[in-house]
Parts: sequence; structure tokens; C-alpha cells
Amino acid sequence: MTAYLITGVSVVGGEPTDLLIRDGMVAAVGDGLAADDATVVDATGLVALPGLVDLHTHLREPGREDAETVESGSRAAALGGYTAVCAMANTSPVADTAGVVEQVWRLGREAGLVDVQPIGAVTVGLAGERLAELGAMADSAAGVRIFSDDGHCVADPRLMRRALEYVKAFDGVIAQHAEEPRLTEGAQMHEGEVSTRLGLTGWPAVAEEAIIARDVLLAEHVGSRLHVCHVSTAGSVEVLRQAKARGVRVTAEVTPHHLLLTDAKAESYDPVFKVNPPLRTAADIAALREALAEGVIDIIATDHAPHAVEDKECEWAYARPGMLGLETALSIALDVFGPRWDLIAERMSRTPARIAGLTGHGVDPAPGVPANLTLVDPAARRVIEPAELASRSRNTPYARMTLPGRIVATFLRGEPTVLDGKAVK
Repeated sequence: MTAYLITGVSVVGGEPTDLLIRDGMVAAVGDGLAADDATVVDATGLVALPGLVDLHTHLREPGREDAETVESGSRAAALGGYTAVCAMANTSPVADTAGVVEQVWRLGREAGLVDVQPIGAVTVGLAGERLAELGAMADSAAGVRIFSDDGHCVADPRLMRRALEYVKAFDGVIAQHAEEPRLTEGAQMHEGEVSTRLGLTGWPAVAEEAIIARDVLLAEHVGSRLHVCHVSTAGSVEVLRQAKARGVRVTAEVTPHHLLLTDAKAESYDPVFKVNPPLRTAADIAALREALAEGVIDIIATDHAPHAVEDKECEWAYARPGMLGLETALSIALDVFGPRWDLIAERMSRTPARIAGLTGHGVDPAPGVPANLTLVDPAARRVIEPAELASRSRNTPYARMTLPGRIVATFLRGEPTVLDGKAVK
């Protein structure tokens, strides 16, 4: 393996120092380091963060390789500063067996750009009728620990309780897409003033909040781990705050787009802004930002959801919900919070790695730890051009927006996957 000497870098916002990477590990940290056999990376003005970890990525393979593959999604992740992503189960076939999750895991290893950790389905075929092979997926080579029917809510409370009880045996996590389906039938956007004016069927905030309230009670009763996907409302924040105060084992995520974009974007009828859960109000955004800063919401997760052209460039009612997120997430975090590097490291690397149990990820660069890290230029600003994204899809809501920050390099176990802002392979 090649040794790398990273000079003049600020580790999580600290004073400039040098990092020596050797044999996949951080060998030394300090001023004036030297190594004749090392490739020098001048990181003056750059910030080193632990490699980012995404708990909510849709890679589409197997089944929809026209929208994304494990390889193309991994490349997008590396360019976004990620060293590990958790791949959701709504593929075709669904990742509800040991065979499918192992296929995704092996594809990730072959790509070698990020660690791809599959998420297993909670129910067979995401149908919400009977539990999938949770134990077999946990015991597989992929070592699945998070299970989710994301895109569908586990609406049956008895089934949800059984799932929570089952995964408790191996300290697994049930990640819930919180949406009471009987309250969102035919919904097109957030239920509110804008939906009324546009004449579009609304997706009420209470449909999310009711499921979260039910599930934290179930998790509390069982004593198991619950994770709430893509929290989007102020009411959900209050439910989570109360649950955490009682000691419920619940964690939660928010997406970059729910921290920045409001339901007013639907006024354009541009389907790129159609997402599930929908974009909410400015008041919801303010509550989500505050909750993330204080830790009521634990992490930022991208919900990277690539779609083929025909699934997005059509009438609003027929468009598939979802947005790209991997290559822009850190920039959105910088836009929202500024250079609060410790907060960004905590919400985008350390905590998601702990939730997923990803050993070696989410650890600040220090002697003796795996060299999973990313180098960021905080002074850079870039215009988002969809054609330049690594994803096979182009459904970014940030097209032609100018965003802060640029990923200069990403290292996975000491080997660069990105250098000078470009994918190495």
C-alpha cells in the first residue's frame, strides 16, 4: 500500500497539523512529519473529517440499474466524502433474504469505493404481511443489523412489535418509514396552505407523527432499538424529544433537503421536488435544524434516491418521489450550519457509524485508527451541474445552485478513492 503524508490540514477544525497514513492506518499526527516513501498531499486550508457515513442510501441494484448501480452510487458517495453507506432494501428482488443482501454486499466490495452495508427488509417483499428472514440476514456474510421497509411503513402494530422483539436478540435496529398509509392515500405534497392553493391532495404531518408516537411506545415496551427515517415535521421532533427524555432507545435522521427546501417548491410543478415524506414548511425546517443541533435528531442521512429520466420527467402526479443527495449533503450541511466542524462530524460520521455498528468508521483521524477520512475545502464554492454528477440519474433539486465546500480527497482504509476532487477509479 502507498503511504500518504497529508500536510497542513485542520483535523475537525483544529490547528493545522500533518497526518501520516501507512498500511491503511493513521500512523502519526503532528507538526513537521516526514516520510521519504510517502506521497505528499498538500492540505493547506483544508479540513480533515472522519469519513462520512450515510444510513439511508438507495443504490437500486439489483433491478433498476438504469437509475443507479452499486458501483455508480459508491462513486457518488466517495465524491461526497463518504466512506460507508447503508443500502436500502427496496430493490428488485427485494433485499429480504440472505442471498440478496450478500449480493449487494459483494458488489460493494468489488467496487471498492466505499463500504456498502446492506439494510434488510423487515417484511417479505416489503408487503407488510409477514416478517422477512431477519435472522438469516443477520447471520449472513453481510452481517445485517438494520432492517427497514423504507418506501413503505410497517403499518401493522403487531408486526412492528414482533420485528422489534426479534432484532433485540442481536441488538439490531428497525428503521421505520413513518407514514400512516390511510392518511396519505393519493397524497401529492405537504398538506397546508400551498397544497390547498394548488389543488393537490395533501400529506398531513400527523400521518408521520402518529406512527412515530406509536413506535416509540412499542420500542419502549419491548426495550428494543428504533430508528426513525427522514423526520420532517415539528410535531415529530416533539414526540422524539419526549421519548428520549424517558430513555426510549430511539434515534432519528433528517435529510439535507428537509433542512433547506420548503413546500413552496411545489408551485413550479417540477417533479424533481416531489419526495416522500414531502417538503414541509419553513416552521418545520426551523424545528428540524434546532433538533439536529441539540441532538434530538441524531444524524443527517441523504435518502439518496436516484430515478431514471422517465420516472421523473413526467406529470407531477405520476412522478416517482425522491432526490439525489450523496454528492451535495456536506455542502447543504455547511450552508445550513456553517463551519461547525465538530457538529458536522458528529451528525454525519460518528453517530451514524455507531448506530450502524460500522467498526473503523466514524473515528476522528488519530494514531492507530483506520484511515477512513475526507478532506474538505471550506472556502470553495461550486455550481451544481447535474451532468457532472457521478450518479446515473440527474434528479438533483440543487441544479445550478451555488453551494459551499468541496470534497478534495476521500480515503478508504488508507487508499484514496478521490483525489483533487476526482474519483480515482
